[in-house]
This record gives sequence, structure tokens and C-alpha cells, in this order.
Amino acid sequence: MRWEDGRRSDNVEDRRGQSAGIGAAGAAPLLLRFLPAMIRSKTGRVILVIGLIAIFGGKLLGIDVLSLFLGGGAGVPAQPGRELSQQEQQSADFVSVVLGSTEDAWREIFQARGDGYREPTLVLFSGRVNSACGMASSAVGPFYCPGDQKLYIDLAFFNDLQERYGAPGDFAQAYVVAHEVGHHVQTLLGISQQVQDAGRGKSKAQVNALSVRQELQADCLAGVWGSVANRERNWLDPGDLEEALRAATAIGDDRLQQQAGGEVVPDSFTHGSSAQRVAWFRRGFDSGDIEACDTFSSKI
Repeated sequence: MRWEDGRRSDNVEDRRGQSAGIGAAGAAPLLLRFLPAMIRSKTGRVILVIGLIAIFGGKLLGIDVLSLFLGGGAGVPAQPGRELSQQEQQSADFVSVVLGSTEDAWREIFQARGDGYREPTLVLFSGRVNSACGMASSAVGPFYCPGDQKLYIDLAFFNDLQERYGAPGDFAQAYVVAHEVGHHVQTLLGISQQVQDAGRGKSKAQVNALSVRQELQADCLAGVWGSVANRERNWLDPGDLEEALRAATAIGDDRLQQQAGGEVVPDSFTHGSSAQRVAWFRRGFDSGDIEACDTFSSKI
């Protein structure tokens, strides 16, 4: 990919080297759990009063006391920040360019539909992170949280993509980011809420089937972005498309179940098989048309 001259997004939040904490939202259930015991104890009441004074006094001074003690949503430094390696800096620069490209592409697509595009924020983290969807570790991989409309990624995942899944290359990494942006597009279009509503009261297998269609649509939307971006910038080199297709193949549910040494169980799929993921990404890329990404009415 010839990405170096691309526009950098302003919507990147770098939390690497920061402690996720449990956040004020995460602290609330704990406080409610122990509140009755604190009220019954004289010492507990004293601590409670002091805490309330500190919290409300801090608010008057513009200080979030809970975040200081528990770790806020943006993170609190756990230790003096280490200097990032050149590779880490380049990876962050790269995803900023990819995010900027998705912003340009989806703004154009939404405007053509007569809609406005609300840009998501990309959060870089290391180890674990606190989001509106709860605490998550790097083990879950990149994810999108509709609650705060942010994408979360530990850039160490790109090493896993290359070494563990055998899918190297910058366009493979761009596909990962674009897939999560695809979930943001689904949120803006109301599709994510429709899927959630449709899954209420359904069996596990039925919920999984809905999830597969939603994930395959995000793959297709990632392909649409790739098509529009390449048309506008001509930034793909020979072999780049194959990088994304290898990544889609590597993270298919059937491939992952085989690698884990287990039996392939289609009813347990949540993202789709390798062949399905490749087919829907390719469909979006070849068409460059969001209307081609209706996985809910089409045979998948």
C-alpha cells in the first residue's frame, strides 16, 4: 500500500502505556454492593462522608476524584511512559491514515445517500482497556463498542495476524480496521440495533446465525471502503488485495476451530467461515456499492 501520503485522522485516542482502571461506571456496582455494610459501620460512615466530600469538592474544583483513584475511561498512567519503538510509532501512524481514509470514503457514501456520517474514534491500547462495553483484554482482539462508538485495538494484534495467523501485509491490517469501522456504519444505519432486537428470545444457534450475517456484512463494508479508497487514491500495489483475502481466510470460524484442534461446528460460528468472509469482502470490493452488502436477505 502506498499509504504514507494519506491524510491522518484526528480521531485517534492513544491510551498505550496507561492503566485501564475500572472506571467510574465499573466502580458503581462495587460501591452499591458494599454501601449497606458501610452505613451500618461507624468507621464505614466516616469513610463514606469523607469520600462524598472529596468527590463533590473535587467536582467544584474540576477534578474527577473517582478517575484519580479508580482509573477513568481515558486511562491513568500506571508508570512513567516508555518510549515507543519506531515500529510502534509507524503502526499508529498507519492506522491513523487508514481511519482517515475510511472517514473520507464513508462521508462520501453517506452524502450520496443524503445522510451525514458521524466519525468514530479509534482507541489504541496495550494489555487491557475500559470501554462503554466493559473491560476487555487484548485477547479479544480488535473490537467496536456501539455504546461509545469507538474502535479499540492493541496494535500487537498485527504481530499475531502475521505470525499466528499467517496473514502479513499492510492491507491485511487495513482490512482489520475497516471491518471494525463497518460495525460503526451498521450502528449508524440502525442495523446493529435491529440484529440485537431480532436475537431476543432466540436460541443460541439462532443468535449465532444473526451474528454471522452481521459480521459478514462488516466484511463486505470493509471491501466497499477498499474499493472506494483505491479508486480515489490508487494506493494498492499488486498483491495487496490478496493480503486482505488471506487475512479473511485466516480468521474464519472454521479455520480457527481447526487450529484449536476441535471439531468444526457451523452452529457455533459467530463470524462466518473462511470462504464466506473472503466472498463477502470480495463482493464489497468488486462492487464498491453498499447495496451489495445485504447479508440478511441474501444466501450466505
